[in-house]
Amino acid sequence: MPGSQWLRSNHGTEAAGRSIERRVPRYTLSVESTMTTAVKSVSIQTLVEALRQFPESAFDHTESIRRLLQDTPVSADSLAPYLTWNRQHYTRNLIDRTPLYELMAICWEVGQASSVHNHRDQNCWMAVPLGRLQVENFHLIHQDLQGGRCRLEAGNSVEMNISQPCAVDPADPVHRVVNPREFKARAVSLHVYSRPFDTCVVYSPEQGTCGEIELHFNTEYGKPK
Repeated sequence: MPGSQWLRSNHGTEAAGRSIERRVPRYTLSVESTMTTAVKSVSIQTLVEALRQFPESAFDHTESIRRLLQDTPVSADSLAPYLTWNRQHYTRNLIDRTPLYELMAICWEVGQASSVHNHRDQNCWMAVPLGRLQVENFHLIHQDLQGGRCRLEAGNSVEMNISQPCAVDPADPVHRVVNPREFKARAVSLHVYSRPFDTCVVYSPEQGTCGEIELHFNTEYGKPK
């Protein structure tokens, strides 16, 4: 998406019976992300300091934060205090939170995956300082949250790794993250959300169902919740 901004989806897309017709690219990777360049990694604290210096306007579109993640990959070693692992489920570990954004590390054992979900109309950026992950995108055709029914169409897939962060397209944000067994390695992803949110909608494409869930952290600022 170099040189462009995605249209933000209208608030209220979760209203009962809402049909969404527009079809647009679902994840964005800059031209730079397809090039092999040697970029020095930074500590997680350096990334936090950089995020805290951005004005509010930078979080209203996707390019500025995506470029930050592209240009300042985080050293996996600096994340050690924030990483926890669970063989049953991926873990969510809060690193920093302000009224403007939240930053977390998610730890993925081999074979783990998220549910198909949305981001409550908030912007999202993801980077992978350790391993690699697959993002599977879905187009939401119809959603009746009150009735718990939906219809989705499978979209494209994008691989994320240390050289390829991505920004979620706000106009078509439904997706899931997978650490496929064939990758044969643990992975860690960094997620920046603006604004912070503590619920989301999850979807079952196979069953055509959807519902709201609460979100929780396994650790906060390096300490167990």
